[in-house]
Amino acid sequence: MEEHAEELEADLLRYYGVDLLDWHREALSSRRLAVLVRHLPPDSAFVRTREGEAAEWGLTDHLLAAVVDHLAIANWMFASANRDEYADPPEAPVPVPRPGAETADTSDGPGDGHAPTGAELARFFG
Repeated sequence: MEEHAEELEADLLRYYGVDLLDWHREALSSRRLAVLVRHLPPDSAFVRTREGEAAEWGLTDHLLAAVVDHLAIANWMFASANRDEYADPPEAPVPVPRPGAETADTSDGPGDGHAPTGAELARFFG
């Protein structure tokens, strides 16, 4: 809390109308302060500063990124299955970057550069 005191003070005033100085004046208990801090919304300055970009991604954002990734893989598999047998295979899709993920792990999925096998297609569409 000490390293992000300014953000915390601003958020307590913005969301709860509570002055952080009330805690120093002993008008606000440590328990109440902890409850208020724990339940700050994800778009609060304190949470965004502490958690970075990950705080801005909600469930909807993660699900939408997953939908985009799956659609890209499905299109890639369709193009791979319907290409001319002598043509070069299409490039594998790159997953949507997610917060906190430095590099995408595509070592065991269809995005590792090989054409999908029958088992991979069955698992994907199953």
